[in-house]
Amino acid sequence: MTETTKTAPALTGERADLLEQLAKSRFFLRFTANELTDRQAGHRSTVSGLTVGGLIKHVASVEKTWVDFILEGPSAMPDFSAMTEADFAARENDFRLLPGETLEGVLAAYAEVAARTDELVATLPDLDAAQPLPKAPWFDQDAKWSARRVLMHIVAETSQHAGHADIVREAIDGTKSMG
Repeated sequence: MTETTKTAPALTGERADLLEQLAKSRFFLRFTANELTDRQAGHRSTVSGLTVGGLIKHVASVEKTWVDFILEGPSAMPDFSAMTEADFAARENDFRLLPGETLEGVLAAYAEVAARTDELVATLPDLDAAQPLPKAPWFDQDAKWSARRVLMHIVAETSQHAGHADIVREAIDGTKSMG
């Protein structure tokens, strides 16, 4: 008896474009960590508190939360309008490697998040499905975002932080992602 395996058809169009841009943005972010030690990945090399490892950790966390939002709606996110200064200060831990965290672990967690997102992009029945945004001072009241809009936001967030990581990495040892 022979088993046959059905292969899913290759994605085309918008979904393929989203996956390609996500992959490119993720590549540049991960590339900034290439050959860094855990110490270097957690090193603040500029006046900001940003580190290469912390930026990767943050992007993974944000991507996971936004994918949860696509699937579960605003309950997947906190009510930002009710957060205190202490809550926001605690969120700063998203941007740094904490004791016991390693670059390898952060990259592995990011790979898991990315795989989940990619699977969602490939299989979500409707990219137009929208959810109301959580309460936050930076969102318009009663605004909704479609899954498509959220995915574009993930691409933008990843690209922006890849640029931050590139600057942080260059200040560590002169290595650049591009140029």
